[in-house]
Amino acid sequence: MAMKITVIGLGYLGTTHAVAMAKVGHQVIGIEPNQHRIDCLVQGKAGFFEPGLDEELAAQLATGRLAFKQAHDEFSRDADIHFICVGTPQTAGSMAADTSYLESAIRDVALYLREDALVVGKSTVPVGTASKLTAQLAQDTGFTAPNLAWNPEFLREGTALEDSLNPDRLVVGVTNSRSEELLREVFAPMISAGVPFLVTDLATAELVKAAANAFLATKISFINAMAEIAEVSGADATQLANAIGYDERIGNKFLRNGVGFGGGCLPKDIRALIARAEELGVGESVSYLHEIDKINLRRRDRVIALLTKELGSLQAKKILILGAAFKPDSDDVRDSPALGIALLAKAAGAEVIVHDPVALHGVALKHPELELQQDLLKAFIGVDAVVLATEWKEYRELDPKSVNPGNKFIIDGRNVLDVALWQQAGFKVLALGRTITN
Repeated sequence: MAMKITVIGLGYLGTTHAVAMAKVGHQVIGIEPNQHRIDCLVQGKAGFFEPGLDEELAAQLATGRLAFKQAHDEFSRDADIHFICVGTPQTAGSMAADTSYLESAIRDVALYLREDALVVGKSTVPVGTASKLTAQLAQDTGFTAPNLAWNPEFLREGTALEDSLNPDRLVVGVTNSRSEELLREVFAPMISAGVPFLVTDLATAELVKAAANAFLATKISFINAMAEIAEVSGADATQLANAIGYDERIGNKFLRNGVGFGGGCLPKDIRALIARAEELGVGESVSYLHEIDKINLRRRDRVIALLTKELGSLQAKKILILGAAFKPDSDDVRDSPALGIALLAKAAGAEVIVHDPVALHGVALKHPELELQQDLLKAFIGVDAVVLATEWKEYRELDPKSVNPGNKFIIDGRNVLDVALWQQAGFKVLALGRTITN
């Protein structure tokens, strides 16, 4: 059965969720105060790079099931469910998450909320936030027991739309049967397709996302810590990861060592979990996450150390960084290891050239001090060293014979290159966590 839905906050999460809800048949209004974003969206442009999203956005606009507005109106009064998808950035000068956008969204929706309608948070928040927002909603509406639930998102940039339409699980934190019924109805197409539907309390639903990201960050940093040992002992961290990955208790996903993780979620989310645990008086339970964060950042320093060992001083050296986005199939440069390496090399006196298939616009806005090159083959000309820092397909499949740097030296920061092929083309290849005979 089609439902009337608002999606509040049209960034990466909100835009993708709004499109997905329209695609499964619901009537959706996306609400976003930024007029520029609205102007882009009504033209079928998400405003960020996500494979397939612009095409599906345009298709759903054409059906009439999806529309965008700057503020709530009478549609909101009739809506069955209001999904809140606003950002929870890291607070300046602190590790804690900033929940002020959520609080503002609650105040706005309260003016239009029916007593039997449901407000659903999807943003990543510190555990305990939903309880506070429920109290705020009760105060703002006058309802004795307003319906508020939590449905954490598990989107991966690069596969976000598919993850929304075919998630590996749906987690909903609820306080009453009415909320559960509405969520079962809105997600009925996914549930009927066999997606597990897990019902929890509010706090557990909030903690699920934080715990999942903390575990993922731990796994990535674990193999990078082993890579540090491999680099000084002669072991090969790539072979090591393959060997331990056969243990079904460990698994081989996210065990490829490299320059570390980044983006707008993992770094801030583990820091927010640390901050919240400390507020709750159990900071020691996640004290290891401090080291996870440090290991992650050390991988960027390791690349600079390898460059310095090979080239001597980086002063006036010309270095090409392949990649700016934190991962392929995304233009997100937030806390990107690739961009971090570029900035460290620049600070060491190098002339830095950055190439990325889609993310250069974002780099230009934030870091005009970096030289950007859109033509991949031109980017190689005359450079003293190359660092592959984001594993784009364009880099993995690049024919090394087609490029002509001044010094044939490349660091494979993601362990994705065919080393023998690059060596045959005359390159000296170094890779994190591996000993390569050149």
